[in-house]
Amino acid sequence: MSTPDRPSLLTQPLQRPSAGRILAHLGLFVLGALVGAAGALVQAGWFPGGLLLALAGAVGLFLGGSRATDSRGGAVAGAAGWLITVILLTTTRPEGDFLFGAGSGSYLFLLGGMALAVICATLGRPRQPNRDTVRLGK
Repeated sequence: MSTPDRPSLLTQPLQRPSAGRILAHLGLFVLGALVGAAGALVQAGWFPGGLLLALAGAVGLFLGGSRATDSRGGAVAGAAGWLITVILLTTTRPEGDFLFGAGSGSYLFLLGGMALAVICATLGRPRQPNRDTVRLGK
């Protein structure tokens, strides 16, 4: 309940992100791109084990990014880098070359990674209120 002495958590003003947080999200984006490219190569190499290893690496990145930044944005930044890289790797080149085959492992990697990204971003820590603006216990 909101009183004049105790503001509601929902009416908390948004604060500008710090430079460190912005750099952390950019780093997670680049790391997501690297994990997506490595997973694309590994999942096809050793089919059942490589697929599980690639998806475990993606989950580690998504949850680790969320824990490192104490927000869901860390998971979203890593997932965005992963998703953009994987989508770009699925396109064929004019020469006919492509990285992903049309097998079930590739589809499991694509769809499973997207589902795991959504799950990890949902389970990530929500943004916590600033202790200076919210007085607890009064």
